[in-house]
Amino acid sequence: MKKFTYEARDQATGKISKATVQADSEGSAARLLIDQGFTPLNIKEQNEYDNPIAKLAGRITTKDKVVFTRQLATLIGAGLPLAQSLHTTQEQTQNKKLQNIIGEITASVEGGKSLSESFGKHPEVFDEVFLALVGAGELSGTLDESLIRIADQQEKDAAIMSKIRGALTYPIIVLVVIFGVMGFMLFTVVPQVEKLYKDLKQTLPLITQVMVGTTNFVIHFWWLLIIVLGIGIYFLLQYLKTDSGIKTKDSLKLNMPIFGQMFRKLYMARFARTGQTLLNTGVSMLDMLNLTARSVNNTIISKSILRAADKVKGGKALSDALQPEDYILPLVPQMIKIGEQSGRIDEMMGKVARVYEDELDEQVRTISTAIEPVLMVVLAIVAGGMVAAILLPIYSLVNGINV
Repeated sequence: MKKFTYEARDQATGKISKATVQADSEGSAARLLIDQGFTPLNIKEQNEYDNPIAKLAGRITTKDKVVFTRQLATLIGAGLPLAQSLHTTQEQTQNKKLQNIIGEITASVEGGKSLSESFGKHPEVFDEVFLALVGAGELSGTLDESLIRIADQQEKDAAIMSKIRGALTYPIIVLVVIFGVMGFMLFTVVPQVEKLYKDLKQTLPLITQVMVGTTNFVIHFWWLLIIVLGIGIYFLLQYLKTDSGIKTKDSLKLNMPIFGQMFRKLYMARFARTGQTLLNTGVSMLDMLNLTARSVNNTIISKSILRAADKVKGGKALSDALQPEDYILPLVPQMIKIGEQSGRIDEMMGKVARVYEDELDEQVRTISTAIEPVLMVVLAIVAGGMVAAILLPIYSLVNGINV
């Protein structure tokens, strides 16, 4: 049930009142008010997650969706009716936002809609691959198996992304430490050295003059830096929402040093794993390609898959269609070709996914190990340069006094 705020006139007294009402839709809320003797003037759905803090607190995580999907699969597999299974999962769900959405899905199913249609009313939570797998499960009578496959798919994808984030976390922490050290030196130690030289009427060394100039600029024009930084971030975020910006970002991911190969393997693993799951559930080859193109989350890889889909539609084998694509790694068409010859494309795609998932694990571990000494050297150079800029003038002063 949704919550609506309304403004309505009492038909008996003519008095206008404002309050809230719960209903399945805006039309249902209007009919409910009319039945109660009111004339609706304004009805608006109330969204408790409009507040950014509330929205963040009520965010539906991958774990929430996996738990819900597995619970629903278990209950349906045990023979419970669909509506009853949904009611039970709603009671067991801890996330309030997801709980409300399950309630709306339950009401839709009880109103005669299919489960896939009911899920489709919430595209911000359930993506097209999710809907396709549920729809295929409904048609084949294996809804519980389809839901289990969806949960497996979500867990594997989340595990891969977690490992990549883990590999990037350490460098970010080290960079924060580097900037922290620089800030401390610039705003506490350097001004003291400058004051000492002024008192002694001496000229600062060049490197220290640069640091003093930087410190003074930041102290006097911090507001300008914040404005410039804010405007820069705003326009960057706006650019990244455009087609050109999205393409640039996706191209950078695929071609950046060190991490580019890792992202390519991530997208290949995602393509192969999603493709295997869809084919296993009975989705056609062309639908599988169109859905995986939208699920890989990279426009360049997506276009490669869609070009292959057009060739498959024209009668070409999938392996031959994928072979000339630059960003499709060679193992993918090779394994699919074996699957085409044996009639087990889905199984071969599953093996491709496992290969790239294993390679990705190994690469993440290698990068994490290799990047640590590099960052330590960078930290040492920055800290050493700062210390030199501070100690060099003091050492010069001491020599001058001794002379």
